[in-house]
Amino acid sequence: MTDTPPAAPPAASRFGREGLIALVVFACFALLPPLAGALDDSFLVFFAIRVMVFAIAAVSLSLILGFGALVSFGHAAYLGIGAYCVGILAEHNYWDVTVSLPVTLLVCGLFAAVTGAISLKTRGVYFIMITLAFGQMAYYTATSLSAYGGDDGLTIWGRTEVLGSTMLSDRTTFYYVVLGVLVLTYLLARMIVASRFGRVLQGAKQSEMRLSAIGVDPYWYRLVAYVISGMMAGVAGALLANAAEFVSPAYMSWHRSGELIVMVVLGGLGSLIGAVVGAASFLALEEVLSHFTEHWRLLFGPFLVLVVLFGRGGLLSLLPGGRKDG
Repeated sequence: MTDTPPAAPPAASRFGREGLIALVVFACFALLPPLAGALDDSFLVFFAIRVMVFAIAAVSLSLILGFGALVSFGHAAYLGIGAYCVGILAEHNYWDVTVSLPVTLLVCGLFAAVTGAISLKTRGVYFIMITLAFGQMAYYTATSLSAYGGDDGLTIWGRTEVLGSTMLSDRTTFYYVVLGVLVLTYLLARMIVASRFGRVLQGAKQSEMRLSAIGVDPYWYRLVAYVISGMMAGVAGALLANAAEFVSPAYMSWHRSGELIVMVVLGGLGSLIGAVVGAASFLALEEVLSHFTEHWRLLFGPFLVLVVLFGRGGLLSLLPGGRKDG
């Protein structure tokens, strides 16, 4: 017999490769402000903030879509709810993060708990349709808030304060705060996926009947994952409101939910860093293609089809060290 060590489990190997890709991606984000300063191009910083905010939302969706097979077509509702929490509190002169963050997490968590408890009683296309219905309910509720701008949206005259400090008013400081939240969201989601809780979630995705046979009810695990995902997306919405200093019902539209799904699929299902790569790629392609035509989605559509057909693991599988198994 030889002393050759056993090969690493596929899951561990995958997490190792994705961890390396994550380090590279986050390092690129960290180095972007100095690069933008050297190029005297402030747009790069604003664009990267937008990318990171939607990457947080995409990671939150990837947690339930990629690992729980829960195709939520109303996920943008949490993005909008988080944004409106910041906007409405600011309208009533509550600016500090010690108020806006707990309120955002509480409201998004409650909305996710109530809608998730109902939605998770269904499966397949019925789950998609009921999450779409709840998302549209949130959208039309926002458009009816005439005291807060209604369909025209709500302007926020400043950014959230931190213990009375206006430090987030500085563009570079705000940039690195958003990056820090993205890294924390990614690490939290990765920790969840690697835990026993995450294994149950993935087991339910593969065979709910097997879990039931050993006495595990996947319903409550899915509900908790759904609530956590909604709260993460709510934080992304709060950051989006601060970045744009504006809140709009359009944040909650089903089109935005569809875009979040595309970001996750484009980067690679079952990959958290793939969601970040997918968000960055989607928004970069939107920015570039929209300069050529307002119908840029006609060009993006065939590209997405090619990625799905030839890159079974999404764009992540095309990167060095990326997954090849889809």
